[in-house]
Amino acid sequence: MPSAPATPAAASIDAELMQTLCDALPDVVFFVKDDAGRYTHANLTLVRRLGLKRREDVIGRAVTEVFPARLGGRYAIQDRRVLAGEIIENQLEVHLYPNRQPGWCLTGKRPLPLPGQRRGLVGLSRDLGSPDGRDPTYERLRLVIEHMHEHYASALRVTALAQVAKLSVAQLERHFQRVFQLTPQQAITKLRIEAAMRELRGEASIAQVGLACGFSDQSAFARQFKATVGMAPREYRASHREFGAAR
Repeated sequence: MPSAPATPAAASIDAELMQTLCDALPDVVFFVKDDAGRYTHANLTLVRRLGLKRREDVIGRAVTEVFPARLGGRYAIQDRRVLAGEIIENQLEVHLYPNRQPGWCLTGKRPLPLPGQRRGLVGLSRDLGSPDGRDPTYERLRLVIEHMHEHYASALRVTALAQVAKLSVAQLERHFQRVFQLTPQQAITKLRIEAAMRELRGEASIAQVGLACGFSDQSAFARQFKATVGMAPREYRASHREFGAAR
């Protein structure tokens, strides 16, 4: 009786090769950090977005050394969570790089086993791309997006959005992620945070901004804004005013 074919061994790709592959991707940031949160690998996209010229300007440094203080501190907290064993998957974030306009991305970070029972981390952030207008469900989903734009300041339920598209909730979520690379809830959050970033440039109070952008209370607003933007609403307002004064 012939023996069963051997299961092929899983291939592994080292960080150097991944770094080289990701150097050619202008919409992807790739990095590896050691157990102290210092960069050991960083693709050239990250280097350029930081306004630096050489990879060596990043390697061996922590986020608090290469990002502005308000952002570096927040990213360091996130790194410590991953170094403690947490996995971050497809987290919607606004990245505010020193030499670049704010950009939306989806970020993933995972713990990385290192020699000597140590733990580092590996991460990848992908810029949010344009929606796939060729998808057969695009027109239905466009109606959902228009509904979100009109009603983001009020309570929005995924069940109601599914009715707008004349789809089941499961179908809506599946098609939405394929076309927009986001879940419907992430899309609502994106609209609300974008509106809040605009409103924070004005004179309304933090609480007023949160309510105007669809958040139930100030603490919920502050928590979601910080998780997405990397700083509290008050800090964002201060940094925007500092930038405006410096221009």
